[in-house]
Amino acid sequence: MRWLDDSVLEHLREVAELPDLTGTRYEYVGRLGAGGMGRVYRVRDTALGRDVALKVLVAPDDGGALESRLWRESRILARLEHPNIVPIHDVGRLPDGRVFYAMKCIEGQRLDAWLAQTRPSRPEALRLFIKICEAVAFAHAHGVIHRDLKPQNVMVGAFGEALVMDWGLARVVGQGREEDVPGGPQEGGFPPGEVPTLQGVVLGTPSYMSPEQARGDVASLDARTDVYALGAILYFLLEGRPPFEGASAEEVVARVLRAEPPGLRGRDTSIPKVLEAICRAALARRPEDRYASAGELAAEVGRFLDGLPVAAYRETPWDVVTRLLSRNRTVVLLVLAYLAMRVVLLLAAGR
Repeated sequence: MRWLDDSVLEHLREVAELPDLTGTRYEYVGRLGAGGMGRVYRVRDTALGRDVALKVLVAPDDGGALESRLWRESRILARLEHPNIVPIHDVGRLPDGRVFYAMKCIEGQRLDAWLAQTRPSRPEALRLFIKICEAVAFAHAHGVIHRDLKPQNVMVGAFGEALVMDWGLARVVGQGREEDVPGGPQEGGFPPGEVPTLQGVVLGTPSYMSPEQARGDVASLDARTDVYALGAILYFLLEGRPPFEGASAEEVVARVLRAEPPGLRGRDTSIPKVLEAICRAALARRPEDRYASAGELAAEVGRFLDGLPVAAYRETPWDVVTRLLSRNRTVVLLVLAYLAMRVVLLLAAGR
């Protein structure tokens, strides 16, 4: 008997997972990536003559929960039309029975890869972070909490655009309660089919997870849960790693629950105290101590970039002088140059 090596088996598995596009408007181009419950492929939309990304359910789903979750994700994306949220174009079921949705095909890199390869300046990274916050703030305004914000779920486009991806764990709230989101298509439309999120179930990515999320306290999750994750992303952009790390997910969760995030300036003294204070406020252990919204966090970072005072940091008189000098550097240099020239002229006249 001849045994197949691992590479051949892997190839056969990938071929078996390829979506059946027979009779659809799509033609297979290549594979883009994989997630926990699905695969993403580049396909050609023959009707519109463009490439799109096709997300297809792959994991076994005997109970239909994952299928309902994918339908739910597509419906959430459909309501979030924003420049920094990937737009959805189509949703349905393939001839092989699998659920799919088609979205814009992004040409770019994940945020973590972009940071490692591009090595952007600090202002450039902060301006990109503001775009991420604006997308999340827009979602919150429409009653959607992402619940899994992390660098791997942000794409940086070829022209510097930031797109928040993977809304599979998103929660929709309305009038203070979780709102049912229609599930899969049946006769007469999309009936309620939301995947229930149970109290005590931990959802998300540990290194970017708020303490209340790590406890599985689902009922208390709100916009400030995403603010914490945004603070962890800001920490990552400044430090190159998340605030909490560990050998296992359980170890990271334990640290999130019992410890304060390490100070940024303890690792890198070049990071301004103001940025450290903004990050600390976003990463506060108690939700009520954080920024109330992603918009507030974006505004704070914007004020820092503009050389204005921020709410998270109490300035000393020296801080005020330093900030004003930095903000008005050109004027200060011109005045100093003028004074130096006057001194030179006075010395020359006195000879």
